[in-house]
Amino acid sequence: MIGTVPLSQEDIVRTLLSARPRLSASIWVMLRDSQSAEDIFQNVSVKALTKGAIFEHEGALLSWAHITARREALDFLRKRRPESLLDHDVLEILDTEWRLEGHLASGGRMEALQDCLEKMPDHARRLLELRYFEGHSCLEVAEKLGLGIDAVYQRLSRLHRALKDCIEQKLNPGGEPPHPSPVS
Repeated sequence: MIGTVPLSQEDIVRTLLSARPRLSASIWVMLRDSQSAEDIFQNVSVKALTKGAIFEHEGALLSWAHITARREALDFLRKRRPESLLDHDVLEILDTEWRLEGHLASGGRMEALQDCLEKMPDHARRLLELRYFEGHSCLEVAEKLGLGIDAVYQRLSRLHRALKDCIEQKLNPGGEPPHPSPVS
């Protein structure tokens, strides 16, 4: 754009600090480790200030910060905990959610997801942990839980719907309640 002034260091710091909850939450979802998520957020902030990059607007900075944080989180997992890498499809969903979440203050969608996961029955949470946080295939999950592969697919589908409904209810408490989704 003609006449656009790049963000100053103060603008970069202010923007990153205001996006901190959302960025940290997206890193935490990948790592499940608050301290490592905080370390990565700090690394990204330092890079934004010291690498000589020029950001024309806040959106460019936030997009760069998200991509950089995701890469650092993946590197962390590859080096320290390769068994916990999330499935590529899950990472794509998280990326989409992060981009769509931009209109929600303080990472409301991620906070809602975390609340909804905590309220799920243990057996449902265990299924999700095996599949998405421990990175097992659906066949491996079926074997570990003593279920058929079709049962795992059906339960995951119901859990996805239940999580979606729960998140929507938390983000829109005054709206019409979503149709209940069975969780089993």
